[in-house]
Amino acid sequence: MNMLFAPIIAFSIAPIVPFILVYFIHYFWKGGRKQSIMLAMDVTTFFLILSVAALFNHIFNSTFGIYLILLILLIIGGFIGGAQNRLKGRLDPKRLIRAVWRLAFLGTVIMYILFIFIGIFPYILSV
Repeated sequence: MNMLFAPIIAFSIAPIVPFILVYFIHYFWKGGRKQSIMLAMDVTTFFLILSVAALFNHIFNSTFGIYLILLILLIIGGFIGGAQNRLKGRLDPKRLIRAVWRLAFLGTVIMYILFIFIGIFPYILSV
């Protein structure tokens, strides 16, 4: 395995670790609780997407996990972009991407917890 991917794999296995690391580093370096939480959410979303895709592939014996997540993100982006265009008459790409990314955090956290329970309980009961 290439040593470049080792931290990415490790953080994808336990996505709470990068959240805590980024939060405390930013909080002690720059201050500001809200900004630290938002930055930690933004960084952790990447690892959550990888983790949820891998859990989806494992549970459903598939290889479609990452594509499904990206498809859902594109659809949500289309809905939010359409709503922005209707309400304001223009599209703000920065706000659109931030909204989709933060919703991705929320959705992947929920799916991560759900998939962990779906994947771990049958394994524990079979042992």
